[in-house]
Amino acid sequence: MVMPSPLEKSAEIEVSGYHELSGMFPLKKSETLLSDAEVAEAIQAPRFGQDFTEHMTVANWDSESGWNSLETIPFGPLSLSPAAMVLHYGQEIFEGMKAYRHADGSVWTFRPEFNAARFNASARRLAMPEMSPEMFIASLIDLVQVDKRWVPSGPGASLYLRPFMIATEGALGVKPASTYSYLCIASPAGSYFANGFAPVSIWVSEDYHRAGPGGMGAAKTGGNYAASLLPQRQAKENGCAQVCFLDAATGKYLEELGGMNVFVVYRDGSVRTPRLTGTILEGGTRRSIIKLLEDCGHPVEQTDIAIDELVEQINSGEVTEMFACGTAAVVAPIEKLVSKNFSATLAGGRVSQEIHDELTGIQFGLREDRYGWMYRLA
Repeated sequence: MVMPSPLEKSAEIEVSGYHELSGMFPLKKSETLLSDAEVAEAIQAPRFGQDFTEHMTVANWDSESGWNSLETIPFGPLSLSPAAMVLHYGQEIFEGMKAYRHADGSVWTFRPEFNAARFNASARRLAMPEMSPEMFIASLIDLVQVDKRWVPSGPGASLYLRPFMIATEGALGVKPASTYSYLCIASPAGSYFANGFAPVSIWVSEDYHRAGPGGMGAAKTGGNYAASLLPQRQAKENGCAQVCFLDAATGKYLEELGGMNVFVVYRDGSVRTPRLTGTILEGGTRRSIIKLLEDCGHPVEQTDIAIDELVEQINSGEVTEMFACGTAAVVAPIEKLVSKNFSATLAGGRVSQEIHDELTGIQFGLREDRYGWMYRLA
């Protein structure tokens, strides 16, 4: 059995319900709201990260008074000094979450305590201020409640939530900023991949790495994603949907995709996933899948996975499936690994489909939430 990580243990907290936390970010309502018909049209075929709801939650932090100025305000441009330290030194962190509309019209999110804990872990790594889990969750509640009509009800659709924090002090000099802004914005979303739950090809990058030992790989910060953009372009040029990185120290071991964790399924039903070394972002979806796999009778091991051995095992049939996972895509089956030096096609199987169906069933309220993972927002 895979034991809880320090991050998961820090997420094992009790938080108040949405009724108690609602209103922490007082509303300043937009004066230019879309009609219900316009919103309905926007969420009928939602485009991931392209359309945004009408409000956002905001808060400021300074070294003298801490967190202050909590509000829910109209979505709009930010006013920043050209010397804002986020623009020069990259002090910024973010999270990715979803709000799901259930059949009774209520709206829920998935394991927000984990996201709050990871947000604070990222903040510590980048020398940024931490935020109480209840304040973090309250920012989601107040945003979703005012923009509830933006939560889609179509199959597989949800409202994507993006909490983030940036350094706003207008000064040059390599040091932690003295002022920060926190915001949460939201965008209706359909499937992350164009073809929904369908097998994807993955480019294995042998020239570039996402993060190195002692770096920021375990933090959810923009620099890690910027590092993936060039190899992601290479992936597309080679007909692949995503890029997979190897470890920077040896170039031998599987780590993660540009924005997702990865699992390998063996012929005997056992499953392996790369161990957390500090260079991999620990995902709440990843940890939830480990729990589901174990409860379905699949032994799970977190370990080093050598790419050369993996390719041999795919070609021999020892490895039958691989899949990626994350908040946006949930579960994405992998049909092929491709690099400059090899191409290995997977036979496919049922494990990724079963995990996808169980996890999304819990998230959308179609299956029993026997783990208590869901939290009501509205």
